[in-house]
Amino acid sequence: MNILSIQSHVAYGHVGNDAATFPLQRMGVEVWPVHTVQFSNHTGYGSWKGQVFDAGMIGEVIAGIEQRGVLSECDGVLSGYMGSAEIGMAILETLANVRRANPGAKYCCDPVIGDVGRGIFVREGIPEFMKNKAVPAADIITPNQFELDYLSGRTSKTLRQTRDAVKAVHDLGPSAILVTSLLTDETPADAIDLLASDASGCFIVRTPKLPLVVNGAGDAIAALFFAHYLQDPNLAEALSSAVSAIFGVLAKTAENGAREIQLVAAQDEIVKPSRVFTAEALM
Repeated sequence: MNILSIQSHVAYGHVGNDAATFPLQRMGVEVWPVHTVQFSNHTGYGSWKGQVFDAGMIGEVIAGIEQRGVLSECDGVLSGYMGSAEIGMAILETLANVRRANPGAKYCCDPVIGDVGRGIFVREGIPEFMKNKAVPAADIITPNQFELDYLSGRTSKTLRQTRDAVKAVHDLGPSAILVTSLLTDETPADAIDLLASDASGCFIVRTPKLPLVVNGAGDAIAALFFAHYLQDPNLAEALSSAVSAIFGVLAKTAENGAREIQLVAAQDEIVKPSRVFTAEALM
């Protein structure tokens, strides 16, 4: 399986492509990473060095891949944080090129817009681009709870409200949705929920809340869920596999007291999680 991943890149730490590429490779997936930025570290540190690439750079790299005659072998396109609407359009143009070469290729969009407690943190124009362009083009999306509410124009304080919000976002285009970091009135204080939905139904996984705050977990689980779902479009199994893997990695991260997600140290959790969380169907 080959996945084209268009995301940010950091030299130190694990966010964007650096959170997605290694887990996919550890699963045996071939990854073609295209970087939208190259920074020394993620911006959560407060300072960083590097630069944002323009849309033309992305198009140039994709043109080079296309010249190798391999776009027909691309099974999926994955995107995350977009630095500008122009970069977003370059990603959608890439998707169109891939689908011309392989009409069966799928697109997974992690619609990075904001988060609970922080609000919208992306540049002006990105939220609208996500809702009006990227999400409708996607087969799979992986929003957090804040992004689900923004895309649906609803609130998700209860599971019923969450399901209504998910249905509204399905109506925008995506056939499969994974909601990460879900906290509703039904979620215990010491737990966190993840919910997935497609034509087969709606499923939820609940895990213990871990004592850590790290960047990159959302990027990693989007990649893991996408790959598992591509390998076997059984939503419950894909949800269980992705959640179990990321929980194992995060548990190791918490145990080590690390600020960066421990993808390398906990790599065995990616392929053989020490704790398996079963997805439960919501009726």
